[in-house]
Amino acid sequence: QVKLTESGGGSVQAGGSLNLTCTKSGDAIGSCGMGWFRQAPGKGREFISSIKSDDGTTNYRDIVKGRFTVSQDEVKNTIFLQMNNLKTEDTAVYLCGLVFRSYDGTCVRPDYYWGQGTQVTVYS
Repeated sequence: QVKLTESGGGSVQAGGSLNLTCTKSGDAIGSCGMGWFRQAPGKGREFISSIKSDDGTTNYRDIVKGRFTVSQDEVKNTIFLQMNNLKTEDTAVYLCGLVFRSYDGTCVRPDYYWGQGTQVTVYS
């Protein structure tokens, strides 16, 4: 059974930083790593970043490149998302999920394995 637990959300002024953590227990066959997604009110869930467990290859959504950094611990059951220069449009519930290979081979495709989410609010 897979369990994912996020922490580290909160409220921060625009331009500030937050560091999110996601710890997993268990795993799923075929999973290549873990990723971060977010969902703002009235919007769909969108991919933010992912990291492959075996070699640490990372992927980012264009709008967060240069501001967000994903990393994993040595045991590879915990990932982090360092978010710098936060903007009001980054406000959302941030969710951690297992990721699988997409059609193009990248490790970005989510499936049914999600954490409960952590709220990030950025105010001006």
